[in-house]
Amino acid sequence: LFKHGRWKWWILVVINVALLLIGQSGAVLLGRYYFDQGGKSIWMVTLVQTVAFPILFLPIFLFPHPKNLSDTPMHSSSIHTLIMVYFLLGILLAGDNLMYTIGLLYLPVSTYSLICASQLAYNAIFSFFINSQKLTLLILNSVILLTVSAALIAVHSDSSEDKARNVTRNKHMVGIWCTLGASAGYALLLCLMQLSFQRVLKRETFSVVLEMQLWTSFVASCVCIVGLFASGEGQGLKDEIRRFKAGREVYMLTLIGTALAWQICSVGVIGLIYLVSSLFSNVMSMMSLPLVPVAGIIFYHEQMGALKIVAMLLAILGFSSYIYQNYLDENKSKATAICPKATPETSIPG
Repeated sequence: LFKHGRWKWWILVVINVALLLIGQSGAVLLGRYYFDQGGKSIWMVTLVQTVAFPILFLPIFLFPHPKNLSDTPMHSSSIHTLIMVYFLLGILLAGDNLMYTIGLLYLPVSTYSLICASQLAYNAIFSFFINSQKLTLLILNSVILLTVSAALIAVHSDSSEDKARNVTRNKHMVGIWCTLGASAGYALLLCLMQLSFQRVLKRETFSVVLEMQLWTSFVASCVCIVGLFASGEGQGLKDEIRRFKAGREVYMLTLIGTALAWQICSVGVIGLIYLVSSLFSNVMSMMSLPLVPVAGIIFYHEQMGALKIVAMLLAILGFSSYIYQNYLDENKSKATAICPKATPETSIPG
């Protein structure tokens, strides 16, 4: 392995997994901190999820990629189609981030992250209809377990935590439904991106994946800026900064840190897509499932009741079932590549 440089590939994969997990977990915790310290702007928290997109140029230096024929510019009609794809996906990304923000506003970090695990279930369903993915027994088992896990969280309400954060029962339910909707929206976004790679871009190279992330984030940021000022939240930012419990400097550092954390996560996502696959990247993003609730207990003293623990175990089992199916598919594809089945043109008459 060392002789052929395979160890370098493994190091890069581990680094990108770490970037994804640290960035995603850190962004969620900082978002919760913003609201706990008196932050009120939903559109601002939504904006910082994409506004630092120029940092995505960093993978260009981390993973230099030689140009080839598949990266040549497309003709004008395809460019118009591509612009429309970026525009629509960017709007969907902005709306999805907005629902995630509302969910984080009204829910404890542990509850929020456990509901987010339902993304894998939605991903399996949307992949079946949009990307023609097969629904095996293991995938169905994963969908059922993740659905039950989310349902347990939906019917559970910790009144003591809600009262401490001045969250009513209705707001708690709004947070749950928004997080469920956001999880479904993000799974739909991933499947539509995969469809765009297959039908519009017709390739999934490093540079193409990077451009997809950059332009959809740019469109989403523009939508959020319009929403920030159209909603009137932009005019109230000065008062929000003044009333922030931790002070003006910490307010700015919290927003900057959140923006950087989301883009560090994006760098990890892009790196894993380039090094392995988009499916592997998506599955690794769910590895933060056990990390964020534990961090919520440590930093925000949240409670992990029996129902939450059961929901977490069910989600982990569902996650494991999903990973095992991907492992079987990967082994099957490798075996097929080594020993392809005989086709009518190549088969030998018996």
